[in-house]
Amino acid sequence: MSQIFETDQQYLMPGIQQIASRSQLVIERGEGAVLWDEEGKSYIDLFAGVGVCSIGHSHPRFVATITEQLNKVIVGSFSTKVRAEYGELLASVTPENMDRYQLFSCGSEAVEAALRLARSYTKKSNFLSFWGGFHGKTLGALGLCGVDFKNDYQPLPPGYTKVPYAECYHCPFNLKYPECKLACVDFARKTIEQELKGNLAAIVVEPMQGTNGNVIPPATFLPALRQLASDFDALLIVDEIITGFGRTGQMFASDSPDINPDVIVVGKGMANGLPISGLISNDEFSSAEPFAKPSGSSSSFGGNPIVSAAALATLQVILDENLVENSQKVGSWFLQELQKFQECYPFVGKVQGKGLTIGIELNRDKDPNRPLEKEITNEIFDRTIRAGIIMMCYGAKIRINPPLCISQELGEKALVAMQAVFDSIANDYF
Repeated sequence: MSQIFETDQQYLMPGIQQIASRSQLVIERGEGAVLWDEEGKSYIDLFAGVGVCSIGHSHPRFVATITEQLNKVIVGSFSTKVRAEYGELLASVTPENMDRYQLFSCGSEAVEAALRLARSYTKKSNFLSFWGGFHGKTLGALGLCGVDFKNDYQPLPPGYTKVPYAECYHCPFNLKYPECKLACVDFARKTIEQELKGNLAAIVVEPMQGTNGNVIPPATFLPALRQLASDFDALLIVDEIITGFGRTGQMFASDSPDINPDVIVVGKGMANGLPISGLISNDEFSSAEPFAKPSGSSSSFGGNPIVSAAALATLQVILDENLVENSQKVGSWFLQELQKFQECYPFVGKVQGKGLTIGIELNRDKDPNRPLEKEITNEIFDRTIRAGIIMMCYGAKIRINPPLCISQELGEKALVAMQAVFDSIANDYF
């Protein structure tokens, strides 16, 4: 164990990300999609801080912009040139008629702000979210989550109802798409009618579920939710904290006229590592009170000059270096190559993805109900670290989210290393 890691853990509370605690890596520096540890060993980064590092580590333009702003002013809620420029640039890439934004510090804070906005506008109280969904760890956001660990924090606030997501590989209705005719959405409609009696403020949904394993729903799922929200005079809040800013091969995964979200929640890749999140909406919704009252939607650290500069530089690089297009191109290639794993390895059940949001599900005999044992997935993680690859593969659902700047050449090196690890697992355990 590294002395630095040991000292770090001596003072940190337990509960840090599993990828950090298990790998025990001490990272010294990064460049692009590569990281180096304290001993100088390099690692291809297929993690990017759970999709946070969108334009790559230590991008010179990003570093220069932040450095320049550091020498001016870094705190405060007053208007600044960088924030005004960011707002103008952001409005040029958001879905049509969505030109109002508010900035916060983290995803949970932005999610909870979206809930306050929805209640302010609709004057209703209840929210509908989905099994497998993740929206943050503060209590209000946790109420939306459909993941197991939330159960240990009971009781959670009232006003939250969860229904199945369109995770077709694990359909709770034992149906097949498209013959199912989106039975999950029909079930959601009946739940709203029976349990909520129409008192629905918003539907909150991820366009692709990240924490649940980078699950990609059918293309008709979000449009159906759009219609469902409209039918009950509720808002459609799309949580794009992971998927936003190019990760799925388009700037926003929900930017489509048949989805037309009312509110988009963003974060993670928004400022390439600095803590920032936000809401994107329009005048009609964001003007609702009490959300719009003085200080009603503000945040102490949200939109300060330094994070505004970081967000501006990040978006400029994404646009100028065509990283949305690179995400689509390299992601499509990567997905095609990884889908071959389904034929090559008996423990790879499903590979899915869009852009540089890719998920690999591991199970016994390709049975969706038999996730691969933790002993083996931990071994996969340990071997990928030794092979110079960092990715979230310590569970039965592997998540691949590299920086958007990753090249196909570097992706090919990562693929060769992954194949070697999977080959060794197949030989040792199957």
